[in-house]
Amino acid sequence: MSSSSPGSPTCPNPSLEQLEAEASRRGLLLRLQVRRPAGLAWTLRVGVARRPQPEEACGGLLLLGELKGWALATAAGLRLDTMRVQGEDTAAVGPLICAATFAWALEATPCRRATILAIRDSERQHRRLVRYFRQLGFTPLRELGAGVADLAPRLLWGGAGLLMRADASEVLRRSARRLGLGGLDGL
Repeated sequence: MSSSSPGSPTCPNPSLEQLEAEASRRGLLLRLQVRRPAGLAWTLRVGVARRPQPEEACGGLLLLGELKGWALATAAGLRLDTMRVQGEDTAAVGPLICAATFAWALEATPCRRATILAIRDSERQHRRLVRYFRQLGFTPLRELGAGVADLAPRLLWGGAGLLMRADASEVLRRSARRLGLGGLDGL
């Protein structure tokens, strides 16, 4: 790893504030909505939007992507539930959402690991999700299938698929690298 890459000793992972500035520089709006209704758990929604172009007949912001999840007050408590990215020019949207999610977790919670379900709606989409999450640093934990022991986790996660886990700092570092944030001094 070069000394200027995010996550190295001389260039730490980007902060949430730096990521918001980067989104703004790209003409995007990055917002986190966090609630802590029970005192022990947070609910999280991260969204990236942009203002419509003059030729687009849309009155408000255009949502390009979002992630929903929750966090328990433990080191392994971050659970990512739904991630959607849409539109034609979204190359930065997924990495921005992931980076913001993990920057928030590292700054505001004790969560240092995250779990996500690569859902198995269709085989092709499942393979794409597994490949994408592996590139972000997630590793397989176990399959959730049709077994009796899988019923409760399937209800919690909303379907069958591959449960995967990752280190929060690693996902943040890889997401920042995908955004091209090699040197953060200029943010």
